[in-house]
Amino acid sequence: MAKYTKEQIIQICDEQDVEFIRLQFIDVLGIPKNVAVTRSQLEKVLDEGMMFDGSSIEGFARIEESDMYLRPDLDTFVIYPWRPQKAKVARFICDVYTPDGEPFEGDPRGILKRQIAEAEKMGYTFNVGNECEFFLFKTDDDGKPTITTNDEAGYFDLDPVDLGSEARRDICMNLEKMGYEIEASHHEVAEGQHEIDFKYADALTTADNVVAFRLVVKTIAKKYGLHATFMPKPIFGINGSGMHTNMSLFKDGKNAFFDPAGELQLSDTAYSFIAGVLKHVAGITAITNPLVNSYKRLVPGYEAPCYIAWSASNRTDIIRIPASRGAGTRIELRSPDPSTNPYLCLACCLAAGLEGIRNNLPAPESVDINLFKSTQDERDELGVKSLPGNLYEAIQVMKADGLVKEVLGKHAYKAFVKSKQAEWDAFRMFVSKWEIDEYLVNY
Repeated sequence: MAKYTKEQIIQICDEQDVEFIRLQFIDVLGIPKNVAVTRSQLEKVLDEGMMFDGSSIEGFARIEESDMYLRPDLDTFVIYPWRPQKAKVARFICDVYTPDGEPFEGDPRGILKRQIAEAEKMGYTFNVGNECEFFLFKTDDDGKPTITTNDEAGYFDLDPVDLGSEARRDICMNLEKMGYEIEASHHEVAEGQHEIDFKYADALTTADNVVAFRLVVKTIAKKYGLHATFMPKPIFGINGSGMHTNMSLFKDGKNAFFDPAGELQLSDTAYSFIAGVLKHVAGITAITNPLVNSYKRLVPGYEAPCYIAWSASNRTDIIRIPASRGAGTRIELRSPDPSTNPYLCLACCLAAGLEGIRNNLPAPESVDINLFKSTQDERDELGVKSLPGNLYEAIQVMKADGLVKEVLGKHAYKAFVKSKQAEWDAFRMFVSKWEIDEYLVNY
C-alpha cells in the first residue's frame, strides 16, 4: 500500500514550507547523487520526472546517449530535520529511466528490484536488517579529517569515556524524525567506533535507509566538528567497520526460515538459502567488500570473517544464526562492510540464496571451532575455504563465479569491473609509506 499520494505530498510541502526538493539516486559504486529543484517544479517532476545528464555518472550512460530521467518514489519522501525550518529541504529517492520510458538496466535500485521480483514469483518477501558501524575522527584546523579518534572508549562504554555519545544521540534523533525506528546505539569495540541499529524492513526500504543513514551520520558528525567515515579499516591494529546483514524470507506472512520441528528450529528453506549464499559468497565479495581497503578488515583476529562456513553461534564463521526464533529467525552474513553499494549487496545475497532454494541445495555441516585459531590442515579437513585476500583476487573469483554478472546485467557489471580494476591498478602502483620505511635504508 502506497505511503503517500502526489496530492498529499504537495499538501505537505505547502503546509510545511518546503522550498527545495532533492532528487536522489545512486551510482554503481554506491555514491549518492542528487539533482535539486525548487517547490515551483514539484508538480512537473512528480508528473514527468526530471531529465539529467547520465554521462558523468559512474556506470551510467555513454556521452552519445546521456539523457536519462529520474522518477521519484513517492514513498521515500521525507523532510530533512537538520536543515533550516524556514524554506525546508525535502528528499525523494528516485529510479532511473531511459528517454523511452524504460527502467535503466544499470540503475542499482532497479537491479535490486529485479531480484525482489524474482523472490515474489516464488512467493517470498525478502526482509533485511543491517548493522552499520562507523568511526568518528577529529578534524584539523582547516576542517579536514584526521585519523585521530575523538575517544578511547571500548565496547558499550559510556560517558565520560565515550565522547561521541552526544553526536550519536543527535544522529539517532534526526533518524527518528525521518521515520527510522532505532533499536539500539552504542560504542563499538575500537576507539572512536560506533554502531546504530535500526529496525529491519523489506530489502528495498532497507537499502534506501542505509544510503540515507550514511548521509545523516556524516552530516550530523560535521556539526560536532567531527568526521564520520564508513571506510572499512581506517586504522591498523584495531577492529574495522562491518555491516552485518541479517536476512529472512517471509511467505504467507510467516517466517520461511523458522521450523519449530527442524534441527536448530531452522527450515529446509533456511538451510538451502544458507547453502546458496555459501556457494557464491566468495564470488560476490567484490560487491560486499568493494574497496582495496576492505580486505585489510577481512583478516583473522579482529572479529571480521575470512573463512567460508556457518554456525548457529560461532562469530568466526561468515554466516551466523542469531538465537532469536519464530518471526525473528534470520541469517546473519558477517562479511559485508559499510562501503558496499547496499542495493547491489542485497541483490546478490538474495540471488545466491534463491538459487540455493530453487536447487534444494543442502547446507554443509556447521563449523563450531574458533576458525581464527585453526590451522590450515584443520580447515582443509573441515572443507573450509577462505574469502579472496584482496580486491584483485575478488574480481577474478567474481568473474569465474558468474552470479554477479547475471544479477547486475551487462551494463552495470562492465562498469563495476572496469572501475574496480582501475582502483586495483592505482593501488598496486602506489608507493606507500610502509615501503619507504621498510626498504629505503636497507636497500
